[in-house]
Amino acid sequence: MATIKDVARLAGVGLGTASRVVSGKGSVSQKTQERVRKAIEELDFRPSHAARSLLSGNSQMIGVYIPVLKGTFYMPILQSIDTELRAAGMHMVVAFGVGIGDERRQGVEGIEFLMERGCDGLIVMSNVLTDDDYSILGQKRARLVVLNHASDNIKEQCFTADHVQGGVMAARALLAHQHKKIAVIAGPSTAPDNVERINGFLDELTRGGIDTTDMWIAESDFSPEGGWNCARELLESGREFTALFCANDEMALGALSYFQQAGISVPQDVSVIGYDDTMSAAYAAPPLTSVNIPWRDVTLSALNELLNRCYGSNRPVKRDYPVTVTMRASLTKPGGKRRKKP
Repeated sequence: MATIKDVARLAGVGLGTASRVVSGKGSVSQKTQERVRKAIEELDFRPSHAARSLLSGNSQMIGVYIPVLKGTFYMPILQSIDTELRAAGMHMVVAFGVGIGDERRQGVEGIEFLMERGCDGLIVMSNVLTDDDYSILGQKRARLVVLNHASDNIKEQCFTADHVQGGVMAARALLAHQHKKIAVIAGPSTAPDNVERINGFLDELTRGGIDTTDMWIAESDFSPEGGWNCARELLESGREFTALFCANDEMALGALSYFQQAGISVPQDVSVIGYDDTMSAAYAAPPLTSVNIPWRDVTLSALNELLNRCYGSNRPVKRDYPVTVTMRASLTKPGGKRRKKP
């Protein structure tokens, strides 16, 4: 396999000159560049990742921290980041929450792991990490972006959707279909994005004339298991409802599954609406109506901001992301008579 030394020898230039042509940095005459590129082509030279790092002074690696490595929410986000980085000749290194510490401690350890591997910049998804936690980055804190969380201290480095508006849109969809008896499966009360969407949902229902003071609301963990268990509790409670709002799609899928087992037909007996509009929503049974958060746009804007900070590029960065509702078969007007218990 050819090396940079072979390229320099064939082109009749010094090693430093050949290196500047490969890295694209430094002044080299047009004629000399052509000789070096011709040598690269003849030798089929492919600089290794380590060689490129030495030439550029950067690792060409971006670290990504996510709380858990599972589910239909995080995987598409990781795929978007990896695809974009590979197209730019860079690589992704992923860390996720593991260990015996709490979620915050796991997040700090994940950031430390990525720093130790020499990542040029970091993308972090966490609701529990604080500005003090990011202080471990020192001067590299400027090479950080945060997904799905907002902080006034690093406002320009935070990228998230308007979850209050997401909750509003979910409520409007139910009101437009004349639902008045509504139940809610919320995510963790410790997650700011969950609190925002639930508050937006309830406030919009109140503005629509719905009394939410005695509404059935359960708190769960954003998992299909959590949605399944809460749906069972809802049916066993005997509360009358014609529609169920779930604070993410995975809990909605769990609820749909339990309703099917219990003989509850969706949407004939009850309507269900989810949140995030992940890929699985379209393939649920029935297909799930869901609040569409344009996570790809949010993710790529965050990544572009990070690459601009790390490498001085000028990639486009958007700050506004439209929130809509993707209508599917799980939502219709009330009509059927639902039995109270399975």
